Amino acid sequence: MRAFTGEAVSKEEVQRLIEAARWAPSAGNLQPWEFILIRDQETKRKLSIAALDQTFIEDAPVVIVVCADQARSARRYQNRGAHLYSLQDTAAAIQNILLAVHAMELGACWIGAFDESGVRDVLGTPRNWKPVAIVPVGHPAERPVAPRRRAIDEIVHHASL
Repeated sequence: MRAFTGEAVSKEEVQRLIEAARWAPSAGNLQPWEFILIRDQETKRKLSIAALDQTFIEDAPVVIVVCADQARSARRYQNRGAHLYSLQDTAAAIQNILLAVHAMELGACWIGAFDESGVRDVLGTPRNWKPVAIVPVGHPAERPVAPRRRAIDEIVHHASL
């Protein structure tokens, strides 16, 4: 969803999204995710620039930047925790946000195309927090048609022992 109405997203609605995110599974139950909520127009503008000029970010009433605390995962799982588990765990939390957005009849977009250092600079995040996604959330101004998906027989493979 890249088109939003001007209608606000309430604090309660955002709380429901974060509640859904925090119930995502995580390696060792470490929960390495951090969520930065942005409503400030100037900060959203700067984020849209860091996101390769994806200006629709500015139109969303709220933007959630989801970061992986790589040091948190590394404490138990070393390099694999920092560079894999923290990202998998955070991706699961992002998916939970998107599922909750859909259930609440809101709209959102998972944005992964951005300059990581630019996002860090805009938000002033710690070095061990890796920005994983920018998720603009709002009331949809349109209902786009779902994109084509690969058929099940194209994506399922059976191993033989």
